[in-house]
Amino acid sequence: MGLWVATILGLSALIAVDFFIGRKPHDVSIKEAGTWTAVWIALAVMFGVGLWVFGETRASGEFFAGFITEKSLSVDNLFVFVLIMAKFSVPSHLQQRVLLIGVLIALVLRAIFIAAGAAIIASFSWVFYIFGAFLIYTAWKLVKEARADEPEEEFEENRLLKSIENRFGVADKYHGTKLFIRVNGKRVLTPLMVVMLAIGTTDVLFALDSIPAIFGLTQDPYIVFTANAFALMGLRQLYFLIGGLLRKLVHLSYGLSVILGFIGVKLVLHALHESGVHVPEISIPVSLGVICGVLIITTITSLIASKKQAEREAAEGAEKAAKDSVEA
Repeated sequence: MGLWVATILGLSALIAVDFFIGRKPHDVSIKEAGTWTAVWIALAVMFGVGLWVFGETRASGEFFAGFITEKSLSVDNLFVFVLIMAKFSVPSHLQQRVLLIGVLIALVLRAIFIAAGAAIIASFSWVFYIFGAFLIYTAWKLVKEARADEPEEEFEENRLLKSIENRFGVADKYHGTKLFIRVNGKRVLTPLMVVMLAIGTTDVLFALDSIPAIFGLTQDPYIVFTANAFALMGLRQLYFLIGGLLRKLVHLSYGLSVILGFIGVKLVLHALHESGVHVPEISIPVSLGVICGVLIITTITSLIASKKQAEREAAEGAEKAAKDSVEA
């Protein structure tokens, strides 16, 4: 309990410092985003090393495997965050505030998911079969969606968000950093509050695959929570740092599908082992190697494919311009 309290207080202090430094709404520069991204990654590495020094090697390996998996899955979430920002026409200088509060809401909701997941696993070991099957299904769905190459869809508000809007009402424009204002004597939400809730509640959908995935790497609720916390708290800066690069990661869905499918198989093997069936189990070093390897390969192939696509588009544009010039 002492370790949990100390960790939560430490994370709260880091969040408070982050909020205090960026309390004034402003456009986030690449330099600022890069600096804070490096800071959060360094803090995660220090925490993982601390687990190895003061805990045990296995705990440290589980944390790094979980952190990298959650971080890679959260990058995919940024696509949806971009859609949400566009849907609500969030002013650029307010986007950092939206992401900070939205991510905090997401962290609280994930903590609830993690507590529930830990309780279920402690009582019913067969739940690993369900988690494993669900991850394999999610991996297949990701591949199917990537191969469909469908045009980007607009963000649609979930039922919870719509019910909150109907209950309180929403102002017709932004009012700085205010979350509530009074209109004709009635207290209503500002669009800023709505988009914060959209970011936080939408992340719950992503938690449906990310939480089972990390439980496939470790069953320690403490490591599950801290890996999620460090992955989410650096997400705001990552949004501004690689926002323009997201479209270039064309193979990210394939990489994530491989990772989720791999962890799904790992969970099924673990469930069989718990049931007394003699099957090989996948160790944490192997898991960490597979996850890192897949992400590196996916990034390299994505950048190569994006570069070739850009060259083709440039060549087609030049050819069309030359043809129009001749016709003129």
